[in-house]
Formats: sequence, C-alpha cells, structure tokens
Amino acid sequence: MRIAFRVACCVLVLAIGLMIVSNRAAQTVAPTAQDVVASKIAPWLRNHLARGTKSEYLVVLNDQADLRGADALPTKAEKGRFVYDALYNKAQLSQAPIIQSLKEQGVEYQSFYIVNMILVKGDLTLAESLASRSDTARIEGNPTIHNKLPESEKFNFDTVRPESPAAIEPGITHTRAPEVWASGFTGQGIVVGAEDTGYLWNHTVLINHYRGWNGAVADHNFNWHDSVHSGGGSCGANAVAPCDDNGHGTHTAGTAVGSDGGTNQVGMAPGAKWIGCRNMNVGAGTPATYLECFEFFLAPYPVGGTTAQGDPSKSPDVTTNSWSCPASEGCSVSTLQAGVQAQRAAGIMLIAAAENSGPSCSTVTDPPGLYDEVYSVGALTTGTDTIASFS
Repeated sequence: MRIAFRVACCVLVLAIGLMIVSNRAAQTVAPTAQDVVASKIAPWLRNHLARGTKSEYLVVLNDQADLRGADALPTKAEKGRFVYDALYNKAQLSQAPIIQSLKEQGVEYQSFYIVNMILVKGDLTLAESLASRSDTARIEGNPTIHNKLPESEKFNFDTVRPESPAAIEPGITHTRAPEVWASGFTGQGIVVGAEDTGYLWNHTVLINHYRGWNGAVADHNFNWHDSVHSGGGSCGANAVAPCDDNGHGTHTAGTAVGSDGGTNQVGMAPGAKWIGCRNMNVGAGTPATYLECFEFFLAPYPVGGTTAQGDPSKSPDVTTNSWSCPASEGCSVSTLQAGVQAQRAAGIMLIAAAENSGPSCSTVTDPPGLYDEVYSVGALTTGTDTIASFS
C-alpha cells in the first residue's frame, strides 16, 4: 500500500512539473517582426543612427556565393576565374530587387560582390525598412577607423635623398633574406598587391618593380585603384595614378619589394613586382574602402572602370596589409573575414600586420590579422630579437 502511495505521489509530482514547464513554454512570447528587424541591425549602428542623422552602412544579404568548388581546381588562374564568376554573378542576381528599391527612393548606394552586400547612405528608418526584408541577413556600420600608423614607419618626403646606403638594410640582413637571394629566390615571377595609404610609385626603389612601368611609360590600368572617393589629402579623391597622402604605404611597399637595383636594398623580395590600391584617406579607412581594395585585387580593372571589367588573371599572388578594423569601433569581424576568405579561395595569400599595440599585447585581436586565413607579421627593434614598441 505504501509502495503504491509513493508511486502515485511521484506520478503526481511529475505531472505537476510537466504542467509548470508547459505553462512556462506557453508563456514564452514568440519574437515579433519588430524584434527580428531590431536583431538584424548592429548595436553600434543603431546607437549611431539614433542621433537622427544619415550615415553609411552595409546591407549584407542572406544569399552568399558558395566558393568550395575552388578547392578542387589545380591552378591559381582557374581558382581566380571560378571565384570571381561565382561572387559577381551571385551579387548581380540577388541584389537586383534591393537596388531597384533604392533607386526608386533616390538613395545613394554602392554594390559589392566580394561579399554580397550593398553600401547605403541613409537614416534609421531606411535601415529598419531594409532589415525587414527577407533577403537581408544583417546591417552593419561603416565606421571611420583612424589607424595607428607608427611614426617610425612613415615615409618623410622632405628628407628623401637619392644616394644609396653603403649596405643592405639591417632589418633585411637580420632576417637572413640575402641568403635566400643567394639561393636564387628573390621573389621573381611574384606580384604583390599592396593596399595602404597609397604609393609614390616612381620612387627610386619602387619604380622598376611597379607592374605598370615598362621602363619608358606607365600604364596604371589593372595596376592601381583608389577606393578613397572624397577627401584624400594631398592626392585628392579618385587619384588616377598611384599617390600617397600619408607616406606609410610607400614605406610598406618598400619593405616588400624595394630595391634600386644597386646597393639600396630595403625590400624582402627585390625580384617581385607590385600593384597598389589606396584604402585609407590620410590614414583613415572604413570597412567599405578595405573591401573595395579586396575586390580590386581579386579581379583588377582599368582606372575609372568598374568591377564588371575585372580580370582575375591579373590578380596578385599575395597582398600586404598594415591596417586594422577593431570590432570595438564598429567593424564587423565576420564580413571582413568573408572578403579574406574569398581572396584565399582565389589562390591569393593575404599578409597582415600583427597590429601596432606594442609588445605588451600578447594576442592579435582585430581584423585582418586575427583570421586563420591570414599570415600575420610583426616587427623587431633593429638588430635585435626584441619586439618593437609599435608592433
């Protein structure tokens, strides 16, 4: 009798417990359409737009191209063509309805394909309208990032002298690069895509390595792009030839390939060629300017041209990047990573600075240096194995 009573009590307790859980589940309110819209807009952007002003933001679509087929292709040329076609065609088809709506509303926009997204300038009302669409995955900010460019790395045009130093630069020697050169490997046959503050392309250590220079005349088509469309400092906007409004980019290109053919050896790979893209306006970049340069390198196009004219056969083998885009300042880690992954799928290796926070920072925390798809590099104090103060 006692056993039956205990069993009955257990069943009763279990039933009550199930009723409580059931009631709680019933009380759970399904997300409203307004909740869904709100969840698609990045908090940083919502706070920014709450001031009632217009701002630039990125509308990322749900339908993204599948690039996995590139892995099975044997050559870089085949990978590049596959990736470009897949990305470009996907963007053209899926963006058409949104673009039509933006045109009807007179909204400023710029289409991207390396990540299937659209750069829009508008207010919170427009952002919420776009977020309500079923084809919109998320809406993110396009913050202006003032990069911490080390003073020691800036190229001082006022102190440029044509004479060469007596020996190879100490940093090059310290990495034992001359031993690699002596083995016959100087970077020959390799093209470096450099994106930074721009480039003094005809500097003595860069001109003969610029792919657009044949020794007599320059052709900047497919070799240079400017993603700075307003401002631009001393270069202005939309520069039709490589120009550096800060000096940092000229320095980084020199570190990659710089050599005057004589004793002035400042670059790691003096046998390589380079092409360039300006992604910062006097040191300040945005996710859009960064990704625009990613697109250009994936399939370069003529100066003043469009991505429809992109030629993936002219893409570089490696890109060099000394800039950052912290999530704490409104950058989207996942969207930039998608651009990096597209380059890798196309057979392009991306090199990035391990940030400029100093040796006390034990980890790389910001794009693009933090991604698994990126090879990150730092700097040492000249002649030592001590991490530099700016690295």
